[in-house]
Amino acid sequence: MRTAYSVQTVRAAERALMARLPEGALMQRAAAGLAAACADVLRRRGRVYGSRVVLLVGSGDNGGDALYAGARLARRGAGVRAVLTAPGRAHEGGLAALLAAGGRVAEGADAWGGHIDLVVDGITGIGGRGGLRPDAAELVRAFAATGAPLLAVDLPSGVEADTGEVLGKAVRADATVTFGTYKPGLLIDPAAERAGALHLVDIGLGPELPAVPELEVLQYADVAALLPVPGAESDKYRRGVVGIVAGSARYPGAAVLAVSGALRGGAGAVRYVGPGADAVIARHPETLVHAGPPSKAGRVQAWVVGPGLGDGTEAAEAVRDVLAAEVAVLVDADGLRLLDAGAVRGRTAPTVLTPHAGEAAALLGVPREEVEAGRLAAVRELADRYRATVLLKGSTTLVATDDPDTPVRVNPTGTSWLATAGSGDVLSGLTGSLLAAGLDPRDAASAGAHLHGLAARHASDGSPVAAQDVAEAIPAAWRDVRA
Repeated sequence: MRTAYSVQTVRAAERALMARLPEGALMQRAAAGLAAACADVLRRRGRVYGSRVVLLVGSGDNGGDALYAGARLARRGAGVRAVLTAPGRAHEGGLAALLAAGGRVAEGADAWGGHIDLVVDGITGIGGRGGLRPDAAELVRAFAATGAPLLAVDLPSGVEADTGEVLGKAVRADATVTFGTYKPGLLIDPAAERAGALHLVDIGLGPELPAVPELEVLQYADVAALLPVPGAESDKYRRGVVGIVAGSARYPGAAVLAVSGALRGGAGAVRYVGPGADAVIARHPETLVHAGPPSKAGRVQAWVVGPGLGDGTEAAEAVRDVLAAEVAVLVDADGLRLLDAGAVRGRTAPTVLTPHAGEAAALLGVPREEVEAGRLAAVRELADRYRATVLLKGSTTLVATDDPDTPVRVNPTGTSWLATAGSGDVLSGLTGSLLAAGLDPRDAASAGAHLHGLAARHASDGSPVAAQDVAEAIPAAWRDVRA
């Protein structure tokens, strides 16, 4: 499992570790890891010896990391030139080490006046706020225009380390070398999209970090440990029966897709309630259909309500009926517009809400752009306001609970091919099947998002994909995780 910690926590851990190490040892560990990553980039482009490297150096410690790493590269025969964004305030020891190794200080974007093999961004560190200053932003723009790969030190300069927000001009890196632990901004868009490939350098910080991080990112083994596997005594009820209330005369396909996701997700049985029964049975004859209301449809261990439901009186009554059930309920799409906040907060059984940014904005009463710019704050606020588990869909899908001490989970398997009509309906059914199988809401939402993203990758293989293709690929994603 990957974990990420806030700037405050990282700073405290660094202080505790530095108190036990010789002066400067922690920076040397970081610089050694950074230099190794830079050398790897240079080798892939030809060789380290004779290459041309530019360091963009600010006044903070990550500028010192860049300078010490540059000194190591210079000793290996690379030509290294440092452009100081705050002349007179650069790290003294790092600058002296670079000059002693044969590196030079240069001014402006013509540091080499020709071909460059690597640009290293050490302008601002995890304490930076509010984007790059205009002169630094122009410097970054000029070096980015050379086409040389850009490697960021700890995180791209200009992004917000704790939130993933980008509040001004910021570096767009091809890769980021971070130290000790991941920072939230490296994992959450829009900042994460600017980080490129991530490389974590172990500097011995682990023992100083608290057990509970700010963020978690589940890996294959973590998801595999969550997935239910039927045993010899299993029957459809032990595997989980999920109820699906979805579809309308206008959107009958939503019912089919939600049921598809539930069946491919391992449900022992699916009970469908809604006007799309004929379409559902035509595609999935094993589905149990009922005219409604949901409370009369029969035994279920979880309900999914909302995909393609419309906004009529019957739809609103169906949402109220489902929210009154004493089992886990997942609310998506039209169901989010029809739910009563008080009814959700008053539930004793678990509730999962699965909005995209637009739906989250409507629930919070803010512009969509505010949610997209501050995804972490939005998902936490939604979970707290509705006392529910919230899966916020998007370029980075986040899962939060209403417990502020529980880490937010970030899904690592998302792909832009999921930006297609109906893919959210598949996710709802898939996650509902995991709820019915007995997973707690946070685990069901996390595993569902993980499998959904993997299924999309299987289905697309780099080409356009439809939602039904994603549903059909869920078993392949399941096999990947358990392999």
